[in-house]
Amino acid sequence: MRLLLKKCLATLIAALAPVAIGRGPVFAKDGQCAARVETEGASLRDYRAIFQSCANEAGETRLATRRMTMDGVALLLTVDPSSLSTRIERSQCWRCADADDASESGTRFIAALRLPAKEGTPKVLENAGLTHGQGAGSYLTGDLCPSRQPLDRAFLVALSEKDPGAPIALSVSGLWIIHHAADWEWLKKQAESGRLTISWVNHSFRHPYVKGVSDAKTYLLTPGVDMDEEIFETEKLMVSKGVTPSVFFRFPGLVSDAALMEKLRSLHLIALGSDSWLALGPLPRPGSIILVHPNGNEEIGLKIFSRLDAQGKIPKPFRPINEAP
Repeated sequence: MRLLLKKCLATLIAALAPVAIGRGPVFAKDGQCAARVETEGASLRDYRAIFQSCANEAGETRLATRRMTMDGVALLLTVDPSSLSTRIERSQCWRCADADDASESGTRFIAALRLPAKEGTPKVLENAGLTHGQGAGSYLTGDLCPSRQPLDRAFLVALSEKDPGAPIALSVSGLWIIHHAADWEWLKKQAESGRLTISWVNHSFRHPYVKGVSDAKTYLLTPGVDMDEEIFETEKLMVSKGVTPSVFFRFPGLVSDAALMEKLRSLHLIALGSDSWLALGPLPRPGSIILVHPNGNEEIGLKIFSRLDAQGKIPKPFRPINEAP
């Protein structure tokens, strides 16, 4: 009789347990949800774009933009719609339902995706997207395009020594990661130690470029470029090597067109431009998104930065790129 009562009680508890909404599973109860997801070295499969509104047992809400499995575990790439921070989460820890931009239109994230277009609609867009940030200080960004030169570690060491923990958004191309394994690991250690606070920005996988060809036929406007591949292969590489992609994407050469911009928005990525590409001349002002290239290919920009910084002409403090939109 006592055994029968126990079975009935267990059945009643299961019946009263919260039911998953949408396509989400029931919450995990074993403490896994609080643990950080380790993705480095795991086998990544079934990586794809989604857009879902998710909630966990603690009442936190996130937007999921990618789904994947790693070593058989279902994972989500999620975005905080207010802070724009991203995290890799275990799918079992969240209940998710399909969403769209209209249903999330009141969030800061969707507002950032829908930045006003420049006047006119030229065939080739230069520096489209987020070019200037809100508030005082400035937003330091560095591009790591494919390069035969080593990472300019001295520049980043000097930055971390003068401004410990300085935030910097590094736009990383997939081929740069593949061909600069030691530099990549060094960067990760700077972030893990807190010497730098790095936001990882997608800069395309191959970063195609042909010198002497018009912008309308090179960069990601090169005939035959697969935009999905350029975006997803870089994201997958980042995740499999232990870092979390941000919500930002920087077009190679800052060159795009209306179709590429719309593609980016459909994948819930924010185009990151710059109003102060130092090697090309515009000086930074409060709110500037500063662009340098610490990939060994543009030393002049690093020298200009160091000179302006020594003269107190770089607006401080440096601010995380998530605060710019």
